Amino acid sequence: MSKLILASGSPRRKEILISMGFDFTVRKANFKEEVPGYIPVVESAEYLAKYKNESIKREPGEIILTADTVVLLNDRLLGKPADALDAKTMLLNLSNATHQVITGVCISSSTNKITFSSMTEVTFGHLTKAEIEYYVEKYKPLDKAGAYGIQEWVGQIGIESIKGSYYNVVGLPAHEVYRALTQVFGLEVK
Repeated sequence: MSKLILASGSPRRKEILISMGFDFTVRKANFKEEVPGYIPVVESAEYLAKYKNESIKREPGEIILTADTVVLLNDRLLGKPADALDAKTMLLNLSNATHQVITGVCISSSTNKITFSSMTEVTFGHLTKAEIEYYVEKYKPLDKAGAYGIQEWVGQIGIESIKGSYYNVVGLPAHEVYRALTQVFGLEVK
């Protein structure tokens, strides 16, 4: 019997896996999120997910799931903001613009490993400085790539459209992960 390990501290990824019906244990990955300069920005999320997966100590029978989400605006990587000012600047840049959210996923067992990524296009309407200030002060989005959570207030009032998976923007492309866990790794939902 295989045991699923979610190697992530993200409460959003945990919620998605729970809602899909999987039993799992959370084990935080402890590594520095750095992408070498030779990795193309569109491949950075997948690179980080794979690197994170390889850093986890595996016990017999465990399936390790890791993921990393990045935001790209005009082919520029927007990571997690360093502070509130950085978050406000990111959101100002995302206002009235379309950007890409890419989540890289790596799932591995002792005998199999798959890595893939999912991309969603997100378009924000105009965000006023007051709206940005309110969101950053109230929601403190410093743990989120691109300085926002689509499921939070700024997503509700600011996002005009998305093309692709909503759950990918939240932090885990649910459809692809479900298919991989059930069809490739043979896990069942409870």
